[in-house]
Amino acid sequence: MFNTLNTYEGIFRRLFSKQIKKWVAVTLLFSLFGCTSVPDGVTPVDEFELDRYLGQWYEVARFNHSFEEGLSNVTATYSMREDGGVKVINRGYSEEEGKWDEAEGRAYFVSSPNTAHLKVSFFGPFYASYVVMALDKEGYEYAMVTGPDREYLWILAREKTLPQDTINRLLAQATQKGYDTDKLIWVSQEAP
Repeated sequence: MFNTLNTYEGIFRRLFSKQIKKWVAVTLLFSLFGCTSVPDGVTPVDEFELDRYLGQWYEVARFNHSFEEGLSNVTATYSMREDGGVKVINRGYSEEEGKWDEAEGRAYFVSSPNTAHLKVSFFGPFYASYVVMALDKEGYEYAMVTGPDREYLWILAREKTLPQDTINRLLAQATQKGYDTDKLIWVSQEAP
């Protein structure tokens, strides 16, 4: 009788273990897909031209996050990868450490190459949204980018600064879309 109970207990544990593993896998899958979503009410720029977007961008402003905390002189440089994706190099200067920090990632379009919604990864198989929500379509001189939710916002430019009227328009658009622009950090681009 004792051996029969042990057998049933073993079968129950294996079944329960399989159910837990499935639940964890499904949860992880939904988490990964959720990270490449677009915030409600935000529309990625259409008629996007990647070849015009490639090159170096200066970070004018950003919401604070641990991965950029304390960095100034931040740039993002985009170039083509051999596999058709985009190579991403983010670089910034840490005054506290007295050195440059650099991260290399990769990005791919989520749907169409004409829609400025990409997924970007800096480590492993984990991707997050990169959504261009505003863009100077005439000259590709400035862009406003968000992530999967309203906790992420960047204002980028080809030059180290932007005219105040452009900044005001971008801030008004971000506010209208539900972003708390008072949380923006204005990035110093003065030489270290």
